[in-house]
Amino acid sequence: MSRPARRSSRLALATAVALLLGSTACGTDTANGERTVEVWLMQHSVRPDLVERVVDEFEQQHAGVKVRVVEQKWDGIGEKVTAALESGDGPDVIEVGNTQVARYVAGGGVRNLTLEVSDLDGDDWIPGLAEPGKIDGYQFGIPYYAANRVVIYRKDLFAEAGVEKLPKTREQWLDATRRLHQPEEGRQGIYLPGQNWYVLAGFIWDEGGDLAVEQSGQWSGALHTKEALRGMAYYQELQALGNGPAGSDEAEPNHAEVFADEEVAQLIAVPGEAEQIVNRNPDLRDKLGFFPVPGKSANEPGAVFTGGSVLILPEKSDEREMGYQFLKLLTSDKWQREIATTMSYVPNRTTASDVLKGHPGAAAMAKGAENGHATPNSPSWAALEADNPVKRYQTDVLTGADPATAARKASSEITSLLSARPR
Repeated sequence: MSRPARRSSRLALATAVALLLGSTACGTDTANGERTVEVWLMQHSVRPDLVERVVDEFEQQHAGVKVRVVEQKWDGIGEKVTAALESGDGPDVIEVGNTQVARYVAGGGVRNLTLEVSDLDGDDWIPGLAEPGKIDGYQFGIPYYAANRVVIYRKDLFAEAGVEKLPKTREQWLDATRRLHQPEEGRQGIYLPGQNWYVLAGFIWDEGGDLAVEQSGQWSGALHTKEALRGMAYYQELQALGNGPAGSDEAEPNHAEVFADEEVAQLIAVPGEAEQIVNRNPDLRDKLGFFPVPGKSANEPGAVFTGGSVLILPEKSDEREMGYQFLKLLTSDKWQREIATTMSYVPNRTTASDVLKGHPGAAAMAKGAENGHATPNSPSWAALEADNPVKRYQTDVLTGADPATAARKASSEITSLLSARPR
């Protein structure tokens, strides 16, 4: 899907100029009288050549309108978006993380798109992707793309252990992992670090619990509920069938590198990490497979955290209609299919999932997304991710603490963090 060098250079130059000028010129007329729609997209979210093709189509459809794409870095983006929404000098379309919407809506300045949901084919959206953009029943964020975790497994180790059928329930998964776990042979059934809290969240959701709950506008931690404790018990049982450290997450050490370097049968990760595994250990190139995280019954995959991005529109936009039209094009069936196949993402709609059939990792991810969930929609959620009591709770339990006592402590810490005003 590469484009001629001239067009790539043009996009790179436009992006560089926009980054230098900031957002002061958005929505204004250019020197030659053309209107400009400014779009903030996150660095490395979607390939530049693909974005350029969307821009080309939009500009062909809307004579006299140009699109300026400004690439943003995740670091510090929260303060930058908040300032843009407050000032009214910001862009016309903004990509934001799907856990950030509540924060921006609470601060004001985000356009309510509830009445446009039908026009945007909202009936076709995957529920787990649409939910993070909905605050108090109103749709502010439009699902852009997403990714979620699947099980990456070693086909050869499954065969050697006599695991002929891929597990579809949590009990089947435990039974298979017990067979795969052969410590006397230096083989791990699964590598699951103790602080992989996104995986824990999925098990809690499967049990009908949550990390935090809202009542009358007040958020409180919910790790001490019986449902959440059952989810932690399952995590503890699965995590014991490998050598994952109790006191760290998937980044330290990098779990894909551990999988590549050691005899590990399974890893819970986004499918794209398979490429990292193969790059580190080329011998595994034809030995990797994928399946959705199993659920409590074979009728539904396990609950998974669905991460990714949504698009929001500022209330104070000089190009309200053209900004909306660009959002509509970028989230349309055509471009969702392109984004899904090019980036191995989950498209925002069920009607586009068929394009992933030739991509086993992405197909498993899309299947899992059918039971996708988002973190609690608290405006202060970023504070919890910065100082995460869920991780400490996991380590405490895995190193011998009483689960109920540790859970009550963690719930109290979550309540305190979510009670603070977002910054």
